[in-house]
Amino acid sequence: MPFIPTTAEEVRKRGWDELDVIFVSGDAYIDHPAFGVPLLARWLEAHDFRVGIIAQPDWRTKESFMILGRPRLFFAVSAGAMDSMVAHYTPARKLRRDDAYTPGNRHGARPNRATMVYTSRLKEAFKDVPVVIGGIEASLRRFTHYDFWENKVRRSILFDAKADLLIYGMAERALLAVAERMRSGERLHEIREVRGTAFHGSSTGDDPYVELASYEEITVSKEKFAESFRLVYLEQNPWSAKIVVQKHGNRVLVCLPPALPLSEAEMDAVYSLPFEKSPHPSYNETIPAWEQIKTSITSHRGCFGGCAFCAITMHQGKTIQSRSNRSILAEIAALTHKKWFRGTISDIGGPTANMYGLSCSNPDAMKKCQRESCIFPAICQNLQADDTRATTLLQSARTMEGVKHTAVSSGVRYDLLERQPAYFSELIGHQVSGLLKIAPEHLIDHVTDIMRKPGKRSFEKFLTRFREESDRLGKRQYIVPYLISGHPGCTLSDMLELALTLKKMGIKVEQVQDFTPTPGTIATCMFHSGIDPMTGKRVYTATSDREKGLQKSLLLWHLPAERAKVVEALKELGREHDSGLLIGGSNKAVPIQKRIISTKKAR
Repeated sequence: MPFIPTTAEEVRKRGWDELDVIFVSGDAYIDHPAFGVPLLARWLEAHDFRVGIIAQPDWRTKESFMILGRPRLFFAVSAGAMDSMVAHYTPARKLRRDDAYTPGNRHGARPNRATMVYTSRLKEAFKDVPVVIGGIEASLRRFTHYDFWENKVRRSILFDAKADLLIYGMAERALLAVAERMRSGERLHEIREVRGTAFHGSSTGDDPYVELASYEEITVSKEKFAESFRLVYLEQNPWSAKIVVQKHGNRVLVCLPPALPLSEAEMDAVYSLPFEKSPHPSYNETIPAWEQIKTSITSHRGCFGGCAFCAITMHQGKTIQSRSNRSILAEIAALTHKKWFRGTISDIGGPTANMYGLSCSNPDAMKKCQRESCIFPAICQNLQADDTRATTLLQSARTMEGVKHTAVSSGVRYDLLERQPAYFSELIGHQVSGLLKIAPEHLIDHVTDIMRKPGKRSFEKFLTRFREESDRLGKRQYIVPYLISGHPGCTLSDMLELALTLKKMGIKVEQVQDFTPTPGTIATCMFHSGIDPMTGKRVYTATSDREKGLQKSLLLWHLPAERAKVVEALKELGREHDSGLLIGGSNKAVPIQKRIISTKKAR
């Protein structure tokens, strides 16, 4: 199947004189299901719509948005796979110099607030053509939200972008429904019943709804900001959610309940679409994002972990939507015939790899559930955690013809692995390429409680189990722990205790993620308001760049470049006497990369 048209010449080669829907994306066009715009374009194409893609247009001129002409139905705009502000700036608000979603890894191929800028240019070029916005940037900014880069509360992006409709979440159902109704003759402003959409409205009819504090109220009250976030979060269960409305001056945002999750058959249909699995042939430079995912396989969507710093609940939902084993193995078989395939499947997973195939065993309870997490603070009694299906999938994949090696590179929940002995054995025995990524994020219990993550004891139990199994198998493999500094609830003292704890465990980390407040997460609400919206409790937050920098440096104590900041942090805490424990030589922790070569086991 040829690539989706990106030029007028490619449209003519299809025998078309116009397009129904034109997608505008902040990413380069990579025809792979890991990227939202190509996936949705293929989805509409499969339903007999004529679609095109304008990838990374020059936003400085409207002419770049006119290369495919006027669509018959609407433009569909996405900033890309990342929020454009996250793509452009570090947690310290410094400009990044690269962009993995751009040929040559070059920065500058998309503007700040790309959804808004693209919509503005399209309205300038085609005043009477509707614009539908979606993707991660629009989805998580659909309500009044805190913007870290401006340090202020902003309106719904629907109003700031002046778009006609917003589709949030994973958009297959909603986008197709809107496109089909417009193809049948309805106008976009008449379509007001499609789940997963938000629009400028004035009435919800007789349907029950939840009204949030207005934009004006939220800008002056952090308590109302937190309460509004809580109300939104509680309406993410697609089976029980109500309409949510919010006033912005004399306008009203109406957000309908989330779209229902895709069934297994629907997931199979989406991922069986004829993707080329490669960048558009017009590109002459490497695109890092493609190199990272080109041999990866998406097995499922959704995550029921409910981590405070993660926006998956607000975007994909917590219901696990799994593909069939048959569908996944068929995709792998097709991948083995690609000229660039070298025998290794880099990942078989999703947001959390070991959630594949899991579900709630009580459908009635599931449809009313308002738990933030199915596994925190304890695993729900209704969670069906049988690992047979996932284990069988991994075993089948690694023994396929043309496959030399498979790996699970997506993160795993090690607290869930306690109930998955067969998956654990398969993972450690066959699916770790030397390093296993896990994300404790922190190990001080009152901080992990705020994060909605398992604490130190669970991590230690897993680490011991991992090392013992690796030793038993005679394998030299290690964990890569992902850690966050500056998360709400974490003080400088907490970060010192974490650094000392890791040193005692024999673990040095080479990378630390400085917490970045992004729209749509519980933690971002805490960062702005100082309140845990789900409990109402006050939460300490490091908001200054200086303190956040000191927290991060404490975890990187072994790097010479961080030594001065480590000393500064110890002095500020009045714990200079602990300098020998942290930066002295009493405990010989070895960096993960060096341990692979020089040691068999670190204790």
